[in-house]
Amino acid sequence: MKLYFKALGLHLKSELEYRSSFIISFLSQILVFFSYYFIIVALFTKFSNIKGFTMYEVLLCFSIIQFGFAFNEVFARGIDKFDKLIIDGEFDRLLLRPKNIILQVLCNDSDFIKVSRLIQALIVLVIALINLDISWNIFRVICLLLMLSSSIVIFFSIFLLAASYCFITIQGLEVRNVFTDGGKQMAQYPIGVFKKGFVYFFTIIIPYGFVNYYPLMYFVGKNNSYIYSFSPIIVFVYLIPCILVFYSGIRKYSSAGS
Repeated sequence: MKLYFKALGLHLKSELEYRSSFIISFLSQILVFFSYYFIIVALFTKFSNIKGFTMYEVLLCFSIIQFGFAFNEVFARGIDKFDKLIIDGEFDRLLLRPKNIILQVLCNDSDFIKVSRLIQALIVLVIALINLDISWNIFRVICLLLMLSSSIVIFFSIFLLAASYCFITIQGLEVRNVFTDGGKQMAQYPIGVFKKGFVYFFTIIIPYGFVNYYPLMYFVGKNNSYIYSFSPIIVFVYLIPCILVFYSGIRKYSSAGS
């Protein structure tokens, strides 16, 4: 991890070389994020609830999923841009180094401009928690922590899967955005508000539902089963086959010839 933190420091230093550009981009990300936030607030000026979910319950969903996505954009950007490593031939060089390959890919890139989104997600999370009448106990504290950490893990898992098919296609396909950006847009609302087909897909195939829907049901008191509070653990289990698929791709990889 020392290597990873050193790489983060170097990336931050390089981004701050152009401070004006960094500040402008940082501020622009704030405007983009709050445009999403105001859309939800505007929606609830017309409706008191959406299938039983209040504005602050939706904002809680929104903040958790945005937190995980922003975290990965900052600290796992190398995985998200994995196809460039293969196209440029840089991945061949990583394979020659006696370090964990996923760690090396993570060290390859980061995007500190997106820290603004990370901070904003936490601000919205605090606003939602303050305005929700939560009966706090140890299970709800654990549930909240699991939701936040599983949000990070679900996007990291999907980025790994997207990186894995680059071993076959070389260049990343835009279809991955359906499950990352598209999944983020969908999962920022409780998936129970969508039709059953969507609920099944984003519960069984890609377990967004275990990030901020089923645990949310327990957290806000809509379901009193303690099982729901620990349901985000399924997302951590989901990460295991994603890692195995990635390493399987490495074993079958032949150089792109760059």
